[in-house]
Amino acid sequence: MRTIAEKLLAAHCGREEVSVGEFINARVDLVLANDITAPLAIEEFRRLGVSKVFDPGKVVMVPDHFCPNKDIQSAEQAKLMREFAKQQGLVYFEVGRMGIEHVLLPEQGLVLPGQVIVGADSHTCTYGALGAFATGMGSTDIAVAMATGEIWMKVPPTIKFIYHGKLPKWVGGKDLILYTIGDIGVDGALYSVMEFTGEAIDELDMDGRFTMANMAIEAGAKTGIFYVDSKTEEYLHHAIANRVSPVIASPSPRVILREHSDRRISSPDSSFHSEQAPQARPDEDAQYARIYEYDVSKIEPQVAFPHLPSNTKPISQVGEITLDQVVIGGCTNGRIGDLRAAAGIIKDRKIHPDLRCIILPGSQQVYLEALREGLIEAFIEAGAAVSTPTCGPCLGGHMGILAAGERCLSTTNRNFVGRMGSPKSEVYLSNPAVAAASAVLGRIAGPEEVLNSKPVG
Repeated sequence: MRTIAEKLLAAHCGREEVSVGEFINARVDLVLANDITAPLAIEEFRRLGVSKVFDPGKVVMVPDHFCPNKDIQSAEQAKLMREFAKQQGLVYFEVGRMGIEHVLLPEQGLVLPGQVIVGADSHTCTYGALGAFATGMGSTDIAVAMATGEIWMKVPPTIKFIYHGKLPKWVGGKDLILYTIGDIGVDGALYSVMEFTGEAIDELDMDGRFTMANMAIEAGAKTGIFYVDSKTEEYLHHAIANRVSPVIASPSPRVILREHSDRRISSPDSSFHSEQAPQARPDEDAQYARIYEYDVSKIEPQVAFPHLPSNTKPISQVGEITLDQVVIGGCTNGRIGDLRAAAGIIKDRKIHPDLRCIILPGSQQVYLEALREGLIEAFIEAGAAVSTPTCGPCLGGHMGILAAGERCLSTTNRNFVGRMGSPKSEVYLSNPAVAAASAVLGRIAGPEEVLNSKPVG
């Protein structure tokens, strides 16, 4: 009677079963930190008096929030992180050889089904799209995980979400998760696992699944998780086969090795087999805290209004909302499928002269694919700005800060007060196709409105 999450946690405790509400010690397969959270984790790690991390090949550091560095303070943060990674010999991704952490790690084959993964970032739950139990924790917890290879936590209950029917055109993972959060609220899955299933989920591509898992935290969830199926396996085969060797930071002060080492990277080099993840499905009689069922055929593209992801409306009820900025990308919707959807709307058209459109590929690999497919050319010819992979604007960090009174429609995951800059600004959330259409028309609009008009360019 076990859910996916209960199976994974029990396996990582060396037990047959765990109970909801029970406190456990579980071993971890991967520990992650970024340029905001790693410095504090490093400080706490050193206070523990431990000289070495539990396994250098299972600790990954990615500077992606304020990098390339926006100021002296962010440069110092990144320097501290870089030097610690070198000294410890960690897996490390640097500017130019990196991406936004939650896009980068899956595409590099560092995340596998059946794993338990912790990161000092709330959107670590993204990796649940691959059938992993992945959750964000505070930097102090991450320091302990780096030192011991274990975490201490309470076993969460699981809520099952079943999506029936066929997805309408322009409706994808972003719309399903916004609709769900709009239904249950930002605390509707508080400290719970959101388990996503149903025929609509079976048809959903991996990019859409990553988007849904990414935003599980916006419903208060501990993580979101999907079943492993043929699409998952195909994604993993491709990720492992096309992996760019990670930067394995060398203890030598002048050398950064970029050679893959089987000994130090826990995921396999050339193949993935489903038997590696025998716990990817729940038992037929698994017990759930609640079960929600939705008919996706009735769902339109969704827009979240300020200042909560749960404040959603279908595109037909949005009304006239003019915009100053559109952001397409981030860890939620910065994958190649997202950029293809946006470029399909923007190509041969022009960005509205009254707004700024910023495109953020989720990784260098995504950037390169978009470049080779002509997507970047389409964006630039339309008048959009294309940035190196960064979390920048999403958290009001840099490269897209909003002034007082400005409105932004973003494909990112949060629209809290002051999330992207001034507390007097407004942030709306949508899928990439809606964002692209809105960038062309200068107001929040659906894709059909643009596609039914004459291209300009």
